[in-house]
Amino acid sequence: MVKEKLIVLKEAEITNNCPECFNQDMKLTFYQKHLFQRLYHRTTATITHQIKCNKCKKIIYPVNWTEDIERVFEYYQKMINPEKASIKFTPLFYILILSPFLIAGIVYYLYQSGIISI
Repeated sequence: MVKEKLIVLKEAEITNNCPECFNQDMKLTFYQKHLFQRLYHRTTATITHQIKCNKCKKIIYPVNWTEDIERVFEYYQKMINPEKASIKFTPLFYILILSPFLIAGIVYYLYQSGIISI
């Protein structure tokens, strides 16, 4: 089972007017998607964003953005430093890969020393 997790890359308080309540207290957040599985952890190149008003608690979608919000978004988008897309294997992966070779080596050693016969 793959677990998806959005890791926060950057959060910024912006003082543009909210299109819903006209308050000047909003938060811009950039996320990067990470996938966690038993055998590996994968960092994807998928970057998402969200602008949320702190007063009315509504998410401001790009359709409702003003030119000022777009400029601030583009500025902060240039400032984020996402991790490279990569795969990191877990210890369980290495155990599952190396155990057949280890068992085959032990059986071969026991066969050569005459302890077992096939």
